[in-house]
Order: sequence, then C-alpha cells, then structure tokens
Amino acid sequence: MDEIEVVVLRVFTDERGANGNELGIVTSSPATAGREQDIAAALGFSETVFVDALDSAGGIATIRIFTPASELPFAGHPSVGTAWWLAHERTPVGALAEKAGDVAVSVDLDGDWAAIDARAAWTPDFTWLPLDSPEEVDALDPFSFTEGQHYAYAWIDEESGSLRARMFAPAMGIVEDEATGAAAVALTAKLGRALRIVQGEGSELATEPLDGGLVRVGGTVVYDRTIDATL
Repeated sequence: MDEIEVVVLRVFTDERGANGNELGIVTSSPATAGREQDIAAALGFSETVFVDALDSAGGIATIRIFTPASELPFAGHPSVGTAWWLAHERTPVGALAEKAGDVAVSVDLDGDWAAIDARAAWTPDFTWLPLDSPEEVDALDPFSFTEGQHYAYAWIDEESGSLRARMFAPAMGIVEDEATGAAAVALTAKLGRALRIVQGEGSELATEPLDGGLVRVGGTVVYDRTIDATL
C-alpha cells in the first residue's frame, strides 16, 4: 500500500475567503503513475491536478487534470489553483504546460489572487442556458441534468457585467461544479466583455477579454487542508 499527500485548496473564494471550488493537488510519483484516474475518482473533487514536472529555471510546470470520470486537456480552477500553490510554495512559474497548450499565469500572493490566460477553444462544449433572473438560476435542480455539461446564467446587473451562474456536468462525473473557470472563459469569449460571476454557493470569478483571442480569468485562492491518502 502506498500513501500520497494531497494538498486541498479552495479556488475562486469570495472576498472573505469563503466558498470556492475544492481542488486536490498531487505531486506525481511512481506510486501515482498510471493510477491518476482512479485516484481522482476516489478523492471525489471536481478536479484533481497531478504535477508531473517542475522546471523552476524555465518557469514552467507540467500538469495533468482529472475529473472523477475523465482527463481534461485544460480546466480553469485547477490551473488558477496550481499557479497560486506553486507561488505559495516559493516555486513560482510563468506558465503551466497542459495538454491543450501552455497557459500563462500571474499570481499576487499579497491578495491571494491568481489568474490565467486561456482560449475558449480549449474549453469543453457547454450547453448554455441563459435565464431571465438569478432566482431562476437558483431554482434549478442539479439532478434534472443527466448528461453533458450545462451552464446556466442570468444577469445580476448587465451594465456592470455581473452574472449569477451554476454549472452541471454529469458527463464529467460532477453533479454541480462550485466554480468553473473554463466556462467563464468560454462565456466571456461568447459575450465579448468582462464579467464578474457569482457561481454555486457564492464563489466569485472575474474575467476580461485580452488581445489575440485570449481571456483572463482569476480569483482568490486559499489553502484548506492536507490529506494523507492511502492507495
């Protein structure tokens, strides 16, 4: 039996450090090789990151991202959380090498803020559900979604770009995602404007379109706990 350490963060918290989407981070080792999907399923987080390699001199970390059901070429909250964690551990990088491509990162540890620059083309295909009010978003039943990835949203204040959102992804093994950076990237590209998104129980994401088809998505990250998991 092998024991591995899993660092758990909460990504895209509110300004008080509450809520946020849990993220498991595992440093890859011979004990985890070839077992990543089983480990992610057993941990049960919406995503678990495996840090395969860290090139501090080159400023890049190679990572893999798994939901309980599948590996993803890119995901938002795992990328933001991993960037923050590496900086927190005094091994900051300028980019994450993911299957979709190199993801540029920026971190402000003083404010516990991290952000990434990503492309909408890297994100999964979401079924968009624009609704008329935040109350309609709140009233949705997660268990009524049995396949695919569905992102429901409504304006809180359209002029300021403030949105209420929820995401349901049974295809990924996720009943409801607390905060979804990839969907925020895709929706920002779709609407062509900066957004401030309140998702799930009260997680907060901020986005802005950049030049060259990129979208920046960021938020606050906090350390939550460390788990010693037995394989």
